[in-house]
Amino acid sequence: MKRILVIEDNQSLRKDIIEMLGFEGYKTTGAENGIVGVQRAREFLPDLIICDIMMPGMDGFGVLDELRKDADLATVPFIFLTARTERSDSRYGMELGADDYLTKPFMAAELLATVNTRLEKRAQFDRVTERRMEDLRGNIILALPHELRTPLNVILGFSDLLMTDASLMDGVRISDMARHINSAGMRLYRLIENFLTYAQTELLVNDPAKREALQHGFLIYPTMSIENHARSKAQIIERAEDLSFALEDVEAIGISEEYLKKIVEELVDNAAKFSDAGTPINVTGEIDNGHYLICVSDQGRGMTPEQIANIGAYMQFERRLYEQQGSGLGLVLCKRLVELHTGEFTLQSVPDQGTRACVRLPIRHGVMDSQ
Repeated sequence: MKRILVIEDNQSLRKDIIEMLGFEGYKTTGAENGIVGVQRAREFLPDLIICDIMMPGMDGFGVLDELRKDADLATVPFIFLTARTERSDSRYGMELGADDYLTKPFMAAELLATVNTRLEKRAQFDRVTERRMEDLRGNIILALPHELRTPLNVILGFSDLLMTDASLMDGVRISDMARHINSAGMRLYRLIENFLTYAQTELLVNDPAKREALQHGFLIYPTMSIENHARSKAQIIERAEDLSFALEDVEAIGISEEYLKKIVEELVDNAAKFSDAGTPINVTGEIDNGHYLICVSDQGRGMTPEQIANIGAYMQFERRLYEQQGSGLGLVLCKRLVELHTGEFTLQSVPDQGTRACVRLPIRHGVMDSQ
């Protein structure tokens, strides 16, 4: 049974609305003003809220603004009741996050149609979210066991040999085994790190309050960070000599150091995986129509348009042919992180010629003045 909260200071109208909704099978409760309405919403946790605008103490705009700050209520459909028809009021309410308006006086059929429409849209949103989470769970179940076992088998196998036969081995062989164990451990660490980051971004996509807080992050003068993270990653994968840079600096960009590091590392790693050692990997950064454009390009085997269109979590292209290591999360992770920061991810590729992956992030102005 769907729960509906009615916040209306007119007792007679509040009672009529509650009775109408009750006849339709909804579980309803009321509040006589905005202050009580906010408190009751947090106790009742409704599936939909109907709220008058003009009320003493706290008006409807104040109620909506307060509830949108509450993680448990931020996405609950919100319908305003108003006797005012000014377009500015409607626009202001929509900017705060209102879902619909009903102008007094209204017919019972209008109220019920609006309520049913908003609840159905919310149910559709919930179904899409659940389907995405099911897809994620399914992909993890299929791909993660193999990705975990491969480095674990290396670690366990070589460590077992060291425990049983170390006294019979020379230093060179012991050092070689330690190197294999370390390499497998780093692969396992990166897999777990990417998995946790991806799971975190999936939760952020459906949490407006946390997503908004994330978008307040920034990084000043990013070029040094971009170059440092790219060089560090390239050294680990033994492609440092192939890197080249052409970076234009800017005061600040709208992303934290942590997430920029992840994006740069994944783009460089992807360029290295899909190109041969000794071929160039170019990293560029420039101002582009109010955004900062970071691109990493290679001269590798490239991708077809179909492969680009089908990029998804835990997917790899032509794995049987190339036996590529990794879970295929890198580009998806970059795309999700950039979009969460109101940016854009693009991928241009030509088979057998190369790939150019770019991220556009918002530029922040006046950051240094506020420090």
